[in-house]
Amino acid sequence: MVLHADGSYSLIDGQEAIPFKNETVMDPTLLIKLGRWQWWFLVAINIFFLIVGQAGAVLLGRFYYDQGGNSTWMATLVQTAAFPVLVIPLYFLPSQKEDQSTSSTSPSLLVLALIYFVLGLVIAGDNMLYSTGLLYLSASTYSIISSTQLAFNAVFSYFINSQKFSALIFNSVIILSLSVALIGVNDDSDGPAGVSAQKHIIGFICTLAASGIYSLLLSLMQLTFQKVLKKETFSVVLQMQIFTALVATCASLVGLFASGEWKTLHGEMESFGKGRVLYVMTLVWTAVSWQVCSVGVVGLIFVVSSLFSNVISTLSLAVTPLAAVIVFHDKMNGVKVIAMLMAIWGSASYIYQNYLDDAKARRAVADVSESHIA
Repeated sequence: MVLHADGSYSLIDGQEAIPFKNETVMDPTLLIKLGRWQWWFLVAINIFFLIVGQAGAVLLGRFYYDQGGNSTWMATLVQTAAFPVLVIPLYFLPSQKEDQSTSSTSPSLLVLALIYFVLGLVIAGDNMLYSTGLLYLSASTYSIISSTQLAFNAVFSYFINSQKFSALIFNSVIILSLSVALIGVNDDSDGPAGVSAQKHIIGFICTLAASGIYSLLLSLMQLTFQKVLKKETFSVVLQMQIFTALVATCASLVGLFASGEWKTLHGEMESFGKGRVLYVMTLVWTAVSWQVCSVGVVGLIFVVSSLFSNVISTLSLAVTPLAAVIVFHDKMNGVKVIAMLMAIWGSASYIYQNYLDDAKARRAVADVSESHIA
């Protein structure tokens, strides 16, 4: 029997089918195909990519603004511009033979192009909102507000991916929502210099809206894997990331030239606080960091689910303020500390639920095997 990510099931070798309720995030198909330690190793790698990539990208993005960078379209462009580096792992991945049943239900090229095009445009708009939010907020405040994506994703996963709520997930969503509410009422006096109260509100709204759109994207990606692509290879994950990033990069380039910001880039580089070389290196490594993060995000959607991917992303955002304190000497008042601890608590609550689901899925597979032998 093969259990699918959407909670459905099918038969193999004449076994009797039994229903499996996917209460939270597990993809039982991969749990069956891989050993326990192999599955967790794959999850751990993607978690590492996501946390390191996202934390590095946020800190470099704030560094770009602090040193004199002011182009929100350039900050948007670098979030997807390094997508060609993903071709390298795609090239070295071993090719797999496609099943007859899978190939017969593969979507047409037109359908795939339309999906990638729409997702790419949404990604570009979402990146622009994030860039605007980071322009007007400190790195620590920006990171904690972005953790609302988990609450948004829980709702979208419920309606789009048929994800079910457990007490631990509900607890996680409520705690993270309260964490961001604390930031919303906090006086961010440690924000970037020269940012008025009105611009601070704009940054708060843009970051909050971007978090909601990002969560919707994760659920739509998971739905695409389950209902349209219907393939279980990491190459499919990379292909989706490459093509959607290509569309988003083109859209960002159009925005950069249409807005006229491209005319200011030379002067921006000349006046950059740390010099021209570091200006270029900042943009390059920001772009690379975002792609490392993207591999982790999409990889966790593929291996586990969109909700789990968002939880780990939220955990990264909870850790980023600590790095911001070390790198940029951001002030961490009592409200921020409490909000960060609540974000970590909420993330840990969800991860524990995932551990419980792993054990439950393993027991279900073992029961099926024993009944088949008997």
